[in-house]
Amino acid sequence: MVRLGLDEVHDLTRDTLRAAGLGAAHAAAIARSITRAQADECHSHGLYRLLGYVDSVRSGKAEREALPVLARATPVVLRVDAKRGFAPLAIEAGVPALIEAAKTYGIAALAIHDCYHFSALWADIEPAIEAGLAAWCFTVGQCCVAPAGGTAPLMGTNPIAFGWPGPQDRPFIFDFATSAAARGEVELKRRAGEALPAGWAVGPDGAPTTDPAAALAGALLPFGGHKGSALSMMVELIAGPLIGDLTSRQAKAVENGDAGPPLGGELFIAIDPAVFGGATLAQRMSDAQELFALARAQPGVRLPSERRYAARARSAGGVLIPAGLLQEIRTLTSPHAAAERTEGG
Repeated sequence: MVRLGLDEVHDLTRDTLRAAGLGAAHAAAIARSITRAQADECHSHGLYRLLGYVDSVRSGKAEREALPVLARATPVVLRVDAKRGFAPLAIEAGVPALIEAAKTYGIAALAIHDCYHFSALWADIEPAIEAGLAAWCFTVGQCCVAPAGGTAPLMGTNPIAFGWPGPQDRPFIFDFATSAAARGEVELKRRAGEALPAGWAVGPDGAPTTDPAAALAGALLPFGGHKGSALSMMVELIAGPLIGDLTSRQAKAVENGDAGPPLGGELFIAIDPAVFGGATLAQRMSDAQELFALARAQPGVRLPSERRYAARARSAGGVLIPAGLLQEIRTLTSPHAAAERTEGG
C-alpha cells in the first residue's frame, strides 16, 4: 500500500485525465468526485474508477469538451443536458439550482440527461443534504442484473440514495445498489483474486457462482430477492422512461465495450422540511434526532454513512492506495498505455 495525501489524489486524477485528452472543466469535476470517494474509503468509486474514465476518453465514447446546459421546464422541474459528457460536471451545474428551487418552493426535481455516470450517489446528493434538504437520487447502471428468478441480464445495478439533514452535522445518507453488490465491488474482488459471497451472481450457464469472472460474464442478482428486483425495476422506470432517458438495456445496446460508464440519466428529488408538516421545524427535526438516538442506543447498530464519516476524519492524514493500482494509473500517461490495456483485456 502507498499513502497519498488528498491533494495528491486530486492532482493525480486531474492530470491523468488531462493527459488522456479530457477537457479541463470535466477533469477538475471528476477529480473532486474521485477524491471525495477516496477520502471516505469508498474504494470502488475512488482512484479505481479512473481506469474506466480514461478508457471512455480514449475510446471517444464520452464528449471531452462539451459543457452541460441547465434549463427549467417549470420553476421546480430542472433539466441538465450533459451532452454525452461525464456526470460530475453536469451534477455540479444542476444541484445548486435544485437546492435554490427546493428552498424557494418547498420541493423540486432535477433530471440529468445524456450523461456517463460513474460516481457515488451519496456524493451526488450530499450538497443538497448539507443545505438542509431531504433528497433522493436514482440512476441506472450497467445492464448486468437478472430479475429475481431469472438468469439473464435485464436491469442495471440501479443505485438509490437518500439523505436527511442530521444528526448533528453528520447527515444520514445511504447509497446502495439494488443488486446484491455493485458491479465495481465484483470487479475489485476479481482484481484481488477473491471469491464472491454466495447469492451475489450466476454464471453464463445460469448456475450460481462465487467466481467474479464468471459473475461478470453471467449476471448479478438483486438483493432481497423479489423485493430488490422490484426496487431495481422502479429505478429503471423513473431514471429511464419517466425522465425520457435510456433504460440500462437500451444503454447496453449503444455501448462500445470499453471499461467506462454507460450512457443514461439521473433523477434528483429534493424537499425542504421547513415547508412540510404541521409542527414547527425544530420539533420535527427533534423527532428525527430521537429516532437516530434510539437506533444508536441498541448494541451493534451503526447508522448509514457513519463508516464514511469516520474514514473521512482518518483521511485528513492521507489515504492508502494499492501500489499495483497506483502503478497502473501512472502508466496511463504513457504513449502505449491504451494499446497495452486493450491487449491485457
